Amino acid sequence: MEDQKLPCVLIDCIGEKHGVYEDHAELLKEHFCLITMKEYNENKTILGKKIRAIYMWYHKPVINEELLQSLPNLKIVASSGVGIDHLDLNLLSRYGVKVSNTPFIVSTDTADLGMALMLASSRRLVEGYQMAVSPDTEYFPANWLGAEVSGATLGIIGMGTIGYKVAERAKAFEMKILYHNRKQRNKEEENAVGAIYCKKIDDLLQQSDFVMLAVNLTPQTHKLIGKRELQLMKPTATLINISRGLVVDQDDLVEALQNKVIKAAALDVTYPEPLPRDHPLLKMENVLITPHIGSATKKTRLVMMENMTESIQAALTNRPIPYEVLL
Repeated sequence: MEDQKLPCVLIDCIGEKHGVYEDHAELLKEHFCLITMKEYNENKTILGKKIRAIYMWYHKPVINEELLQSLPNLKIVASSGVGIDHLDLNLLSRYGVKVSNTPFIVSTDTADLGMALMLASSRRLVEGYQMAVSPDTEYFPANWLGAEVSGATLGIIGMGTIGYKVAERAKAFEMKILYHNRKQRNKEEENAVGAIYCKKIDDLLQQSDFVMLAVNLTPQTHKLIGKRELQLMKPTATLINISRGLVVDQDDLVEALQNKVIKAAALDVTYPEPLPRDHPLLKMENVLITPHIGSATKKTRLVMMENMTESIQAALTNRPIPYEVLL
């Protein structure tokens, strides 16, 4: 906690496992008086009335009704990233608290990672690296093969900003692009990337060599991909998830991979995160998992912080919030 003349903003902590980055904290202190959860818990009566915003990094601090009741002057919760499934929007609305996120800046990096996962899985990069560096390797087998990406069919489920950026990248690989979305993109947007709309998700699943999930987690997309959907996919197909772990029924995915219903999976997201160390997905050679790093680049995380700062400042000065989530 620093300058009391600046508006007070609640954060989880600085540094540590999930805290605000130390260099980000120094920049934030130019605009706000940062109060950590530890400081708040030690002096709730006084600090609770001073806090006007919550800066939510890595889904921390956790917001519940007890916390909201103790923050009578709270105006906004600024959450990092695009997903808001960790927030109770109805609860926040009842307390008159605005919500913002950072939906656009994460799109480019997340799309890049989606392509990286597709390439790494199809060309078996992790297995290849392990073979290349293993002390037991005496030769490279000529029949060690991957699957081609160029010219293959990519099915994108969720054609929002991230999904569309994936399509832009896939076009350069001369892929046939199918997509399923709540709303069809206009013809100009479709033609720009050569995307074909599938009104029924089943049609996309049956035709795609790679299925990439880029949807928000909502009640409608919770376990969107389960046993039925996996059985519709080609036995040579790969499932790629860059959205949220709960969009896929993980038990059904394990079964499908074990029984060769589909060929492989490449996942930046799981549930929980990280998975228990004895989880079967961690033991499968045809599964590639990364630690939810879709937006994890220095530049993007810095711009996320700047976007959150702008939203907080706007809310505290009664100006339109540039990245507001409409409740």
